[in-house]
Amino acid sequence: MRILILGGTGEATMLAKTAVAQLPQLTVQLSLAGRTQNPQTMASVATRIGGFGGVEGLVDYLRERQVGLVIDATHPFAGKISRNAALAAEQLGIPRLMLVRSPWQSMVGDRWSVVPDLKAAAAAVEQGEGRRVFLTIGRQEVGVFAGLAERWFLMRMIEPAEGAVPEGVVLLDRGPYYLDSELAILKRHAIDLVVSKNSGGPATYAKIEAARQLGLGVVMIDRPAIPESETVETVAGAIDWLRSRV
Repeated sequence: MRILILGGTGEATMLAKTAVAQLPQLTVQLSLAGRTQNPQTMASVATRIGGFGGVEGLVDYLRERQVGLVIDATHPFAGKISRNAALAAEQLGIPRLMLVRSPWQSMVGDRWSVVPDLKAAAAAVEQGEGRRVFLTIGRQEVGVFAGLAERWFLMRMIEPAEGAVPEGVVLLDRGPYYLDSELAILKRHAIDLVVSKNSGGPATYAKIEAARQLGLGVVMIDRPAIPESETVETVAGAIDWLRSRV
């Protein structure tokens, strides 16, 4: 049986490696959107890079390759591909699972302002008191903040942004990140506000912990709604789901 894993997260990579190692009766195909120029691939896992061409393109791909199972392990903010995967799998009657890491939860000492989307996050920055902002939303959407006056941004991303960026400095880096280094960055750049997507997971949580320790405000962008689906939060849960279907 052929399985398609829609990836782009550490969990997707681990799931693909584990499935290849533990379930040899499966043919595993990992798909990456290709939003970075040098996506991380593995010799042991067949990997395709690039989009499918919407729902119709994904339907054609699933049908032509006789995919029997789909696991959506994309980033929690990759709403479009998740919706497309749900529609395509439903159209073909293919079982589909979502592997979604649990979101971060506010703790005692956190100073979160939760907003529904990027536009609301930009408005919160504009209306707030923070003047030196640590912007950790990736490269594709930093332009939303480009028009804000009297703000300086430290923008962390894997690769340089295309198009307009806010006034400030771009920091090219790839996680995981650790508390000591995050504290050092916030202090070195005199950051007084953090903007983050609620991605969940441990790889990028250190900035949230660092902001808590320093008493900084965090504009936390809430996740988009996901399609109704059978869902697990761990790679182990996804492997159990696969075992039950092969």
